[in-house]
This record gives sequence, C-alpha cells and structure tokens, in this order.
Amino acid sequence: MSTAADGKAQLRKAARTAGDSKLLEIPARVGFAASGLIQLLLGGLAIQLGAAHVGEADQTGALGEVTKIPGGFIVLWIAAIGLFALALWLLTEAVLVRAGSAKDRWIARAEHVSKAVAYAVLGLTAVAFAEGHPTHASTTTRQVSAGILASPGGQLGLGVLGLVTGAVGCYFIVKGIRRRFRRDIEVPKGAAGHGVVVLGIVGYIAKGVVVALAGVAFILAAVRAQPATATGLAGGLTALQELPFGGVAIVVLGLGLIASGVYNIARAWLARF
Repeated sequence: MSTAADGKAQLRKAARTAGDSKLLEIPARVGFAASGLIQLLLGGLAIQLGAAHVGEADQTGALGEVTKIPGGFIVLWIAAIGLFALALWLLTEAVLVRAGSAKDRWIARAEHVSKAVAYAVLGLTAVAFAEGHPTHASTTTRQVSAGILASPGGQLGLGVLGLVTGAVGCYFIVKGIRRRFRRDIEVPKGAAGHGVVVLGIVGYIAKGVVVALAGVAFILAAVRAQPATATGLAGGLTALQELPFGGVAIVVLGLGLIASGVYNIARAWLARF
C-alpha cells in the first residue's frame, strides 16, 4: 500500500518538476500563440464561407493559409513544437489536479486530457503541412468515422464520440458565460483586463458552438451509419449555412473565433503556470 502511495508521490513530483520547468513553459506559451493564430485564420475562413459561400473552414484550411506566408514552413515547425509542449503541460496538470471534490478533480482531468489530445493532433497536422504532406481534416474525420462504424458496436461508439464532442462544446459555452477562463490567466487591471475578459467570453462561446456542431455531425453519422456525414468543423459550418440566415450566423461565429484567437494570443503572455 505504501509502495503504491510512494509511486504516486514520485509521479506527482516528476510531473510538478516538468510543469514548473521554464523549458516547458516557454514553448507552451508559444503553443497558446500558435493556437490563437490558427483560430484567427479559421475565423477568417468562416467569414469567407458565410459571406461568399466558398471554401471550407477547418484547422487544415487555416494551416494551409500559413503555408502561403513567406517562411511559412518555419512558422509551422515552431507552432508544432509549441503545440506539443502545450499538450505535455496539460497532461502534467491532469496528473497534479488536487483541488475540489473527487468529481471536480475528474472533470478537470478529463478537460486537461481532452485538450492535450486536441493540441497534439493539431501539432501533428502542423508537422504534416511543414513537411509538405497535408491531410484534409474532413477526409481524416470520415476515415476515422468509417473505421469506428466498421467495428463491433461502431454506431454506438461513434454516437458516444459525438455526445462527448457536443459536451465539450457545451462546456466551452458555459466556461465563457460564467467567465471560468479567468482562473487560467492573470487578468490585467483596467481597460486591458476588461478587454481580455470580453474576448474570452465571446471566444469561448463561439468555439463552443463550433465544437458542438462537429459533435452533431458525428451523431448524425452514427444514426445514419454514413461516415461521409461526419465532416468535423467544416461539415458543421456547411450544414449551418443551409439554414435560414445561416450565412450571417457563420460570419458571427467567424468573428467569435477571431476573438478566441486574439484571447489565446493574449493568454500566451497571461497564462498561469
């Protein structure tokens, strides 16, 4: 029993050492900035989609825009390193969670791990673009969905994935409305602090809506047993476009994603480590 406790203590000590390391903190801040840049570009693509009804708005589209910048592959490599460091930092934070009830701790761990996975995947995508081997997000999502559907209980599994994705989206919306993101940063005083909080509220709500739409796309794919329906963020926004005033809604979401991008860039300097 004591051996197990000692092992946990050593694991926490190692995680704390990694989490406190400047060698990890600095790249993690770069990761926040990289995530912000991607969300800025994603917001711009969403506005283009809503206003002009052209293109697809997803993470790979945003990364594709980076490749058009002179020296873009260097930016992608730096972004990838930062995103991987950010994922590692989030994993260490998941190990170190102690505050709150047992339920709150597990919710916090799930949040950290899910974000770590998302940032790691985004980092791998950035590497693929930097090496000149991009993979479109919608195509990858369809392939993964097809693999899940082909497995035993695949429809149920894909449906659960959709529900989890939708729940994450709802969590982001609640986090924005209740301003819980303020726990993650050192909020500046005065007008600057007010501006950062407004950006956080708008950004988290917009990001939550977009993620929730992706969850709906997974659920529809599970119900219809059609992996082609699962198209991630791009598919969710395209489906929204078909609704009355859908184009206007996408433009509004695009502006919200730009706000989220600016907030994440600010978070690169304001994040609590």
